[in-house]
Amino acid sequence: MKTICLYFEIHQIIHLKRYRCFDIGRDHYYYDDYENERSITDIAERSYIPALSTLIDMAKSNDGAFKVALSLSGVGLEQLEIYAPKVIELLHKLNETGCCEFLCEPYSHGLSSLANEECFRDDVERMRKKVKQMFGQDPKVFRNSSLIYSNEIGAMVADMGFKGMLTEGAKHVLGWKSPHYLYHCAHNPNLKLLLRDYKLSDDISLRFSNPDWSEYPLFADKYIGWIADLPEEEQVINIFMELSSLGIFQPLSSNILEFLKALPACAKEKGIIFSTPTEIVTKLKSVDQVDVPYPLSWVDEERDISCWLGNVMQREAFNKLYSVAERVHLCTDRRIKQDWDYMQASNNFRFMTTKNTGVTLNRGIYDSPFDAFTNYMNILGDFISRVNSLYPVDMDNEELNSLLTTIKNQGLEIEALEKELNKYKKKAAKKSAE
Repeated sequence: MKTICLYFEIHQIIHLKRYRCFDIGRDHYYYDDYENERSITDIAERSYIPALSTLIDMAKSNDGAFKVALSLSGVGLEQLEIYAPKVIELLHKLNETGCCEFLCEPYSHGLSSLANEECFRDDVERMRKKVKQMFGQDPKVFRNSSLIYSNEIGAMVADMGFKGMLTEGAKHVLGWKSPHYLYHCAHNPNLKLLLRDYKLSDDISLRFSNPDWSEYPLFADKYIGWIADLPEEEQVINIFMELSSLGIFQPLSSNILEFLKALPACAKEKGIIFSTPTEIVTKLKSVDQVDVPYPLSWVDEERDISCWLGNVMQREAFNKLYSVAERVHLCTDRRIKQDWDYMQASNNFRFMTTKNTGVTLNRGIYDSPFDAFTNYMNILGDFISRVNSLYPVDMDNEELNSLLTTIKNQGLEIEALEKELNKYKKKAAKKSAE
């Protein structure tokens, strides 16, 4: 039986303010609060609120037959809590329907998986705790920033205890294979992989309202018909996109939400069901491994990481940022920790791209990729000087490594004690039940 895995991402860019070189050492606040409030309020009103309200109605009106998955970045959640609490309220209502699974992703929506394993693990664990705290769900499936994936990243994710991971069904990786099966990580078969069908996903997120598209106008019965006509053995259809596709990229006037509402009924007529990622990775068996030696993503035609690290400026900024990763890991200053999250966000590097993709990139306050690089490096210069004031550059490497080793050992000891405590709690509960 064919099943649709429908997933939406919620992330909000943290806008940096114009920061001059003479601000370094004098101004330690890097953000454009006005633009952050304006942009998230706009996207909440035009997209998140109507889209989430529609998903709630779909869950309630289909008696559990409709299911959806969401992942949210930690930095995006912070902005929603401050400027758009209505969105948080709707997320809780969707969670209460029992038809929504919340996935885990890096808290910062950054590129730590490409740079530093300790940073990546910390990023992921903080988001896992946030999801548990807010929605009472313990995420079993992981989704990396922009679906970035490689064999090494998959192995790290599996080691963190996740059962499944979402990534792109890129042609240069799959070759003749179809994305409509469940696969597994080449370095750890315990991690199942759900591969995005980029054509069916982009038909909704990119082409739906385009009158020049050969399939325009697209109706729900036609769309479900395409899925039903796939070979019988191709059972897993993964449709992944940003939630802002509903209302921003595809305006509400295009009837995109009415199209979405009609999908469950049309699917039921064809014997097609909706499933969450966890249901798929636990119920179905993997058919083969996917070998991804070099990182892929869902961005641009190349489906690689060149939009973030494709030129010298981007790599310089990236390497400079993560050069202080170990020192930030030692730090307990909350402001530095928050700035670290915001500085890692992938859009900071995206603004520096010099690629000509044929798609207009809104760089915000920046006139060019060189302008974005200069502004970011000015901020990064101040940030690094603050980190170095706590842990000086001339600190002996042996001393720094000793501190890192102590922290790691303490973490392992705490983890062992927590496991032992949980064991005793279970024994106590069992005795008390008897």
